[in-house]
Order: sequence, then C-alpha cells, then structure tokens
Amino acid sequence: MAFLSSGLVQAAALLAALVLAPACGDRNVYVPPPPPKVTVSQPVSRPVTDYLEFTGNTVAINTVQLRARVEGYLEKVLFNDGEVVKKGRLLFLIQQNTYEAKLKQAEAEILANKARLMHAQTEYDRFSRLVQQKAAAQTDVDKWHYERDSAQAAVMAAEAQRDLARLNLSYTEVRAPFDGRIGRRLKDPGNLVGAGESTVLADINQVDPIYVYFNINEQDLLRVTGEKQEEAKQEAHKVKWPVYFGLADEPGFPHEGYMDFAAITINPSTGTLLLRGIFPNPVARVMPGMFARVRAPLAEAKPALLIPEVAVGYDQQGPFVMVVDEKNVVARRLVKLGAQVDGRRVITEGLQGEEWVVVNGLLRAIPGKQVAPEKTTQPETPGAKAPAAPQPGTGKAAP
Repeated sequence: MAFLSSGLVQAAALLAALVLAPACGDRNVYVPPPPPKVTVSQPVSRPVTDYLEFTGNTVAINTVQLRARVEGYLEKVLFNDGEVVKKGRLLFLIQQNTYEAKLKQAEAEILANKARLMHAQTEYDRFSRLVQQKAAAQTDVDKWHYERDSAQAAVMAAEAQRDLARLNLSYTEVRAPFDGRIGRRLKDPGNLVGAGESTVLADINQVDPIYVYFNINEQDLLRVTGEKQEEAKQEAHKVKWPVYFGLADEPGFPHEGYMDFAAITINPSTGTLLLRGIFPNPVARVMPGMFARVRAPLAEAKPALLIPEVAVGYDQQGPFVMVVDEKNVVARRLVKLGAQVDGRRVITEGLQGEEWVVVNGLLRAIPGKQVAPEKTTQPETPGAKAPAAPQPGTGKAAP
C-alpha cells in the first residue's frame, strides 16, 4: 500500500513538471502583420488640350422623298432596294405614251396658230396698203389687226401648253437628285401612281458628308463664349472650329470635321443649345440615326498633371486619391478632375506634382495607416498625343 501511494505521487509530480515546463521558457508574443504592399507613382506633366464631350446622333445631309408628280401606271423600277445611286440616274419610269401624245398635240396647236398668225399678218398688210389707196375700209384694217394680235397670243398660249406638256413628260422619269443611298421601293410596277396625289415612291439619303447634331448645356456654353468672346464677335461666321466623333465600336474619336451650325435660341425646357458638325463619309459607313460620341477642343494645349484613371476614387464628398508621404503613411486627398486622356485623368486641383499617388492596391491603402510602397513611373502610352488644338479658319487640328 505504501509502495502504491509512492508511485502515484511520483506520477503526479512528473505530470506537473510536464505541464509547467513551457511556462519556464519563452512566452508567445503577438507580432503585427507587415504593412500592405501598394504601387505608387507621381503624376505625369504634359500639354493637354481642354475639350468638351457630348452625345449626339448622325443625320443625313439631304433627305428626299421621291414622288410621282404626274398620273400614270408605274412601268419600271430600275434599282435594287438599298442601292447606292449616282445623281441623275433613272430610278422609276411612269407610263409615257399619254404625255408624248399631249406633247405632239401641243406642238400641232402651235403650227396651226402660227399659220393663222401668218394669214392674219398678210391680210393686215394688204388691207393697210388698200386703205392708203382708198380701195378698202378702215374697219377691214382694224379687223385684221385684231386677228393678227389674237393669233399671236394664241401662238404664245400654245407654246406654253407645249412647255407644260414637255415638263409633264419629263416627270414620267424619276431620277436621283444627288449621289446617295436609296431605300426600298414603296410602289411596285403596274400600280397607278399620282392619281389625285403625289404618291411617294421611295426615300433617298445623301450621307457624304454627314451631319452630327448634339447639344451643349448653358454652363458650358457660357464657358466657351467667355473664352472665345473676341473670335465670336469678329469672325464667328468664318471660323471653322474642329470637332471629332466616334461610333460605339470605335476607340477614341477617329472622325474629324468642323462645326457649321449653332441654333439661335436656347431650348428653355432643357437649357441646351443645338449644335451641328459636318464630317466626310466617303464609304458611307456612318448611317443616319447612329449614336455618336462627340469631342470639341476648346483652346490651345496647356501643361497639366495626369494620373491613371484607376487611381481615382469616388464618394459622397467627390473624387479623391490616396497619397503616401515620406513616412509611408497614407493620406486621403480630395481632387478636382479635368479631361480624360488616353486612360488617364487630368487633375486640375488637389495635387502639386511631387506626391506619390497610390495607383494599385487602392483598397489596401487606409488613411492614417502605413503601407509598403513600391515606386514606379507611369508608362507613356505608345503613340499617345494630346488632343489637337483648334486652328480657326481651317477646320484642321494642330499637328
């Protein structure tokens, strides 16, 4: 019994030694994680042209409804629906035999009236001589004077009827008024057209060049007129300010033209002014009614600070960026944004140009906390150039 009791005591002592042994060594200490890694770079300074961007729609420079101006049966349709046609091409042919006959009838009437005029003139001359010889009465001279003048008027009336008949005959041929693209035919051959109304046969659009309409709000309009006040007063009608547009599937603004129209009244419902640009469209790729992104340069290029678009954050206070100071502490900086250029954003206020801005890892950059910044430089976009500045009077962009 004593031996058992002694064994239990030794086991308990051994267990206590095993449990208490770690306490006699090093204790576990909390080690904070290292600062998160972020990528920072300084703003890039380069000349940038200020511009405005709008949304607009393309419109055909000319749109015409081809109508039947005379009555008759439609004999021929001489085009394919949707075809590009040249000016003067014959498109529709209306029954001509009736109008050819009317033209011949009018020409015959002219011959008959000319014959009457010749006879009346001969008789008038003859009786004028006889009355001088006292061989005829004055009443006969007056009669043939009236007959001559009446026949002369009849000739003029017949010639007018001939011209009308010739004009109606020309209306039986419906031709393209300009180079353009014609829509589908609205009447098939064999139909009676022009009976009591001018029947629409088809629509045709001229799309080279092409218009783009867009609206500028009142605030931007005042800004533009303030910057260009002298030009607007002196030679506004002569200046061709360049304007650019791009379609939905096109990068940037590849189409170049110039502004050729501005409305004379601001729409009081929307507070905007209607503007129009005109652009070449030689291959007719741009169709009327398409959505267009429009850019209009305002002035000559000026130095500006640019940072990557991804470095800009937004909240209820407005746009901001995260900057890292010399102690690697993050600070939040409110900024004012300018134009977007080649995936970068112009910063008009808020940065001086020497700051290190977080461009990658923005979610890990917490204001007031330290980070492990990896400094880099913003790569220059290959072939990137500042938007062209307008050259008044030429409609061309600055190189």
